[in-house]
Amino acid sequence: MAEDKGEGPEDEDTIGIYFGGRSADGERHGEGWAVLPNGDYYQGCYCRGMRNGKGLYVFKNGARYEGEWRKAMKYGVGSMIYPDGSRYEGDWRHDLKHGFGAYYYPNGDIYEGAWFKGRRHGLGTYFFAEYQIKFMGTWVEGTIEGPGQIIYPRVRYHGSWLKGKPKGPGCFVFDTNCMQHGFFLLTKDPDFEEYGEGEEEKEDRDKIPKEDRMEEGEEEIEIDETLGKVAVWRARNVTAYMAEFLPPEPVPLPVHDSVPSLTDESIETDVLRLEPSTITAEEGDDENDSWLLHRQQFLEETAQTTTRAKEY
Repeated sequence: MAEDKGEGPEDEDTIGIYFGGRSADGERHGEGWAVLPNGDYYQGCYCRGMRNGKGLYVFKNGARYEGEWRKAMKYGVGSMIYPDGSRYEGDWRHDLKHGFGAYYYPNGDIYEGAWFKGRRHGLGTYFFAEYQIKFMGTWVEGTIEGPGQIIYPRVRYHGSWLKGKPKGPGCFVFDTNCMQHGFFLLTKDPDFEEYGEGEEEKEDRDKIPKEDRMEEGEEEIEIDETLGKVAVWRARNVTAYMAEFLPPEPVPLPVHDSVPSLTDESIETDVLRLEPSTITAEEGDDENDSWLLHRQQFLEETAQTTTRAKEY
């Protein structure tokens, strides 16, 4: 996946060229810079021989990470620029995008929202630059799943998604203050072919009860009902706009995350301080708002969701 290019593991920097502070035991400690054996470069903070604190890591392939480290791993808030020109700004944990962050693609697309262990997971928005439309909804392990909406220039669609495809009841809301109700069906894609199995064979197999098709001790394989299917809209009726007719809105997903196991020990220096963005909501439109502002809102909403879940 393009989002992973240039991400660690970084080279072990126990050897190579190093200039900087050292502890009484001779370990790298404090501010310093190093040229690693593989050609990578690091400038920033060390703690007990490992990158820890704030620092800049430049990969030999052109990628670069500037941000916070713990025990030689990207951990905290940081910015990653990839060889193809894309970049990620947001939270990291154990060398993976984790928390809230914004990913800017080379084609102009932008994803901003929740990440979990390196994948889009939770509430987020995706802006399609080519078509000037935006999707707002939830992702599950990198795939759109659950309630969401697509915002077009003069209309928006509210509905639900299954493995990246719209499915089930929904409605289009137009700027003329009316709504078109209907549902998406998943029908067979005429351009999709299943190789190695003819229609007659499939018909014969479908006539056999599922329990008889399962051999003893064999586990049932989950069938992807979206495979080889396309979503087709079926309109039912048109009404005046009424908010109570809208499908459920997407909400943050409850995440059962482990407690960070890394030490909080760090080195505070004046090297490579990360300054927050100075862009405010008044200075730009929604696409240009600071991701830090959205990150704060995300953290507050996630905390509220977790609290409600505990109450139930």
